Amino acid sequence: MIFHLLFLSLNFSSLFLSSYARGGFHHSNHSGYVDNNYGGSVRRLYAENNFLMSVEEHFQKLEKLAQGYMSNSDLEKAIKAFNGRCNNISRIYSIGKSVLGVPLWVMEISDRPGEKEAEPAFKYIGNVHGDEPLGRELLLFLANWICDNYMKDPLATLIVDNVHLHILPSMNPDGYSLRKRGNAHNIDLNRDFPDQFFPMNDDLDSRQPETKAIMNWLEEIHFTASASLHGGALVANYPWDGTEDRKKNYYSCPDDEAFRFLASVYSKSHYNMSLSKEFPEGITNGAFWYPIYGGMQDWNYIHHGCFELTLEISDNKWPHASELQTLWEYNKMSMLNLVASLVKTGIHGRVFSSDRGRPLPASIAIRGINYTIAASKTFADYHRLLAPIEKYEVIATMPGYRSKRTCIVLGEAAMTIDFVLDPETTHPGSQLLVDSDCYFENKTSFKVLELLPGPHLELSIILTWPKWENNLGAGNKFSLKSQRKPRGIETPHRCVKRGTLPNSVRSPETSIMTNELLDV
Repeated sequence: MIFHLLFLSLNFSSLFLSSYARGGFHHSNHSGYVDNNYGGSVRRLYAENNFLMSVEEHFQKLEKLAQGYMSNSDLEKAIKAFNGRCNNISRIYSIGKSVLGVPLWVMEISDRPGEKEAEPAFKYIGNVHGDEPLGRELLLFLANWICDNYMKDPLATLIVDNVHLHILPSMNPDGYSLRKRGNAHNIDLNRDFPDQFFPMNDDLDSRQPETKAIMNWLEEIHFTASASLHGGALVANYPWDGTEDRKKNYYSCPDDEAFRFLASVYSKSHYNMSLSKEFPEGITNGAFWYPIYGGMQDWNYIHHGCFELTLEISDNKWPHASELQTLWEYNKMSMLNLVASLVKTGIHGRVFSSDRGRPLPASIAIRGINYTIAASKTFADYHRLLAPIEKYEVIATMPGYRSKRTCIVLGEAAMTIDFVLDPETTHPGSQLLVDSDCYFENKTSFKVLELLPGPHLELSIILTWPKWENNLGAGNKFSLKSQRKPRGIETPHRCVKRGTLPNSVRSPETSIMTNELLDV
């Protein structure tokens, strides 16, 4: 009898710790069924209703643990100090503010920060839950290590020269300062995103400001991959996080093999994550571990083609500050190798038209995988994460062009595969339209529009100015504006182009041309 009671006690403890790490305690109505108790779009903070200690005792405990961690003010100073000493390879910017008005600061690390390049982008997000602050500390360790080791360490140099790394140390500064899981409204931010199985409040305006900031961020920047840092377990978690029937099961997404590979990159580079007895190889499918809904991870993949992992990086949700340096050493190679995997693995390339060599924002698909990514509109570059040591058939498609496909055997190293697509027919509207009412701010220049075969428009802007307009020298800003509709195109075209005149411009009487692809 005593043995049975002990066994039940141990199993309950295991279940409690597992559910607590994932984000709250849930009631099970029957075998395998999880009742997630939707309250709007979130689950309430369990820690404030737990039976282990009072709210006051819990707060006092976290207050003691917070000693040695950066306050929100300290974090902002650290971010600005980092940018001050590493401004040659970094910039900082805010994606919004928390409920209490704290800026959500991001550090971008690149050899050309703030500029668009034909390179993949990666983001790290820490402190999604206010009472899991380890990520915000380790992300500052990461940024400073890369800064100190650029051009010295090959891995740091590889990342800076080939990736745009964006780091948001704290998504939930209010929850951190209030020493609780949710934000200032007591909302779990990792239950506040649109969900594929159970649509709740799909209106962007009804979401928390921190959630909206992330959603708007991904509208501005296309991230190839991402990871959020959590605490309470030691495992790399991958999609799907939820199941359609709400039951605890392995629920794989189309890129299950690629996600397992990415999760393994982190776990096997970690000091001891891959040695886990609870999670084989230190990785887990989220729904197999414990289903959640409204999570950020699945939303990234579904809506923005961003391969996101949820990284539980410490069994202790709030480790003592004296452990920070050790935990950084445990996670350092994992954090670096995960970012570097965007360059070292997968397939990368660009897509061009065969007739004029224009970049095309084509769709890239893999036969047998029901998931498509898009090449960028700016450079037509794509970055497709795939599990290595496999055969793949890669397909590039673009409306108005003949699709092309190629078969590859992807090894452990990355491959470059460029596509050149042939137009199906000549678009009947292909013509040159001169003087289409776009004007420079002082009305001394014009542009030329040329229609591209297919449902896209190439905007060729030619700037000209007479000798007496000396204010248009090299390095000066220009801006073109117009509301005119090009002939044969029903959709109004914004003729808006801003930039800086190149240094190659020497004479005030000259012309320059720049191109841009636009959907019509």
